[in-house]
Amino acid sequence: MNKVWSYIISRNLTEAELNDLLIKGQNFVKSWTAHEMQLQASFEIFKNKIIIVKVNEDVTGASGCSIDKLTRFIKHLESELKLQLLNRLLVAVESENGIDILPSSRVKEFLDQGKLTAKTIVYNTAISNENELLNWEQALETTWLNKFLN
Repeated sequence: MNKVWSYIISRNLTEAELNDLLIKGQNFVKSWTAHEMQLQASFEIFKNKIIIVKVNEDVTGASGCSIDKLTRFIKHLESELKLQLLNRLLVAVESENGIDILPSSRVKEFLDQGKLTAKTIVYNTAISNENELLNWEQALETTWLNKFLN
């Protein structure tokens, strides 16, 4: 089973920034270890808006120390690229343009304006494993954001 972490990218990145981010992320996972054992991991960027990190725990499990390494790496990326990746109050929703990122505090406003509906696809970035990743696209009405529906 793969352990999964996802991070919403808070702003649009240029092609150069995306390429730099991808290279840095792939280099990180190539050298990522748990108790001096190499983790079999991947780093990808979904639709230029969400970072997905996976670890094959059937080979080597991620430990507290290795998860701390990942968190430090993500914080370093935030600082270097001047963006937010650890802000769990950001929401990723499907749009005509791919994925839009918005603060959860604006969901009600966007629903009232018709920019979002109960059927709008929301990416559940609280996933923790590959099975959850397979079903991470959910209608807004089936997520915690349904509290904003009239």
